[in-house]
Amino acid sequence: MSDRFEFVRYEKRGRIAWVTLDRPEVMNALHPPCHDELERIWDDFAADPEVWVAILTGAGERAFSAGNDLKWTAQHGGKMPPMPPGGFAGLTARFDLTKPVIGAVNGFALGGGFEIALCCDVLVAAEHARFGLPEPKVGLMAAAGGAQRLPRQLPLKIAMAMMLTGEPIDARRALELGLVNEVVPMAELAAAAERWASRILECSPLSVRATKQAAMDSLDRPLREAIGIQNYPAVLQLLRSEDALEGPRAFAEKRKPSWKGK
Repeated sequence: MSDRFEFVRYEKRGRIAWVTLDRPEVMNALHPPCHDELERIWDDFAADPEVWVAILTGAGERAFSAGNDLKWTAQHGGKMPPMPPGGFAGLTARFDLTKPVIGAVNGFALGGGFEIALCCDVLVAAEHARFGLPEPKVGLMAAAGGAQRLPRQLPLKIAMAMMLTGEPIDARRALELGLVNEVVPMAELAAAAERWASRILECSPLSVRATKQAAMDSLDRPLREAIGIQNYPAVLQLLRSEDALEGPRAFAEKRKPSWKGK
């Protein structure tokens, strides 16, 4: 299945939703109409019971996304309509998405593009990819969550150095720092992302969602409090599910489980 938008390609291939930023002529930079399309796409992905994992990437081989379309902003006098509820790219302020998102970074991930990548649960990068928050170099700041997410995903001094200088890092350095999970040649990027998706799809989708929700919602809580929470919605859904019975049954019967996601 494929749904055509003007600025984003949205395709459903089995259990995987492919979301491709499709403005290669401006390095997949995002403007307000693009944010609106992505808001609708992530809403659909979250609500569709047939798709369990998303892969987010950019068109072409030059850029994942250069972030905010500064030329569009300048042409419109700096006047920006309100962001959709999900934030930049419909994703940076979306905290209730329990389905996993894999980022396939096919080039530059700068500014808002890097902030989108920081929202992904797993990141695979092409060898020529570069990551950075250069906003201070143009009199701005990483206001779509970058200033908050990067220090949570890297050692503080490294994150601060990147943000205060605006200097990017390459894919290999990102791998060394644990910012990405794998670096591959560009020709192998899509296959690598699909391989990660396939590995996730071997697990119960409800288990995956419960795990993501419990992990992400507890990050800023003291350990004792986080462990004591019993009412994560995705966890309660898992415990009441058919999949919670199917997993142990399949293990006992020495067969591959048949997940239903319910």
